[in-house]
Amino acid sequence: MEKGLCHAGKIIRCGYDDNPRSSMFTIAHRGIMDRFDALTSFVAVADRRGFAAAARALGTSPPAVTRAVAALERHLGVTLFHRSTRAVSLTDEGLAFLDRARRILADLREAEQIAMGGRSVPRGQLYVTAPVMFGKLHVLPTISALLARYDGLNARMMLVDRNVRIVEEGIDVAVRIGALADSALRVVPIGSVQQTIVASPAYLAEHGTPMVPTDLERHRCIACNGVRDGSNWRFGAAGDAIVKIAPRLTINTIDGTIAAAEAGSGLANVLSYQAAAAIGAGRLVPVLAEHAPRPIPITLLYEAGRGAMPAVRIFIEAMRESAREGAWL
Repeated sequence: MEKGLCHAGKIIRCGYDDNPRSSMFTIAHRGIMDRFDALTSFVAVADRRGFAAAARALGTSPPAVTRAVAALERHLGVTLFHRSTRAVSLTDEGLAFLDRARRILADLREAEQIAMGGRSVPRGQLYVTAPVMFGKLHVLPTISALLARYDGLNARMMLVDRNVRIVEEGIDVAVRIGALADSALRVVPIGSVQQTIVASPAYLAEHGTPMVPTDLERHRCIACNGVRDGSNWRFGAAGDAIVKIAPRLTINTIDGTIAAAEAGSGLANVLSYQAAAAIGAGRLVPVLAEHAPRPIPITLLYEAGRGAMPAVRIFIEAMRESAREGAWL
């Protein structure tokens, strides 16, 4: 004869001889995992602005994602999404809940990784953020090599030219270029890059080569609306000699800025790794190198608790090895 126990709409059968503590643990465990599945679905829908897109990302069906989010809304007693035939958007309650949901999922993943910490082989997902161009050139190859080496490892990359909230967004490791604000995060230096003023050989042949920073005032310059100085170009060891340029052309991406410089549109202010390929191929020529400010540090940032995760450890070591080999000098 069996007895039935109901939890969250599910009936679990166990015999009278079963251990009741074990049965209750099984029931509670299933309920907790259902909740985490619902949180995962909620975050996926919020990130991808749709149930179908979230389902594709999670490898499940849209009805399953819809049911999971609906169950979470019933549990919380609030509506998390505005739904229409054309769009899905967060309600005020959903927006307020999103950061907390991300943190809960990140904490669970971190706990799982730490529990596996005794293993030398990394498993699970590694979440890394980096500037767009540096990420494509120098982080992606490292990630790809690790994925080829470790079958149990997955990775997610966020390539953006802005500083993201590492803890709130569940980032494992962030690659940062530039001075850091004080924080409780762990910091691993992995080298530096240099401000580099470049122009095409054709431009310099026609307009001459600037010999001192103030010569830029009579040159055509290309400004980049990015995270650096824009139209205020810094020189001198301390970076306190500022030349305000009057750009003939303003572009919002580094790729576009370098392409414009190669086309002869003027001088561009970029970082050494960004122009390295074009300089090496002779498409661009560096100028004013002796007036450049001191090198700009590249660092890895991570939360202290994540240092025990095998995936974090091997990624940091791989990036340090690339730095020792001078990958981005």
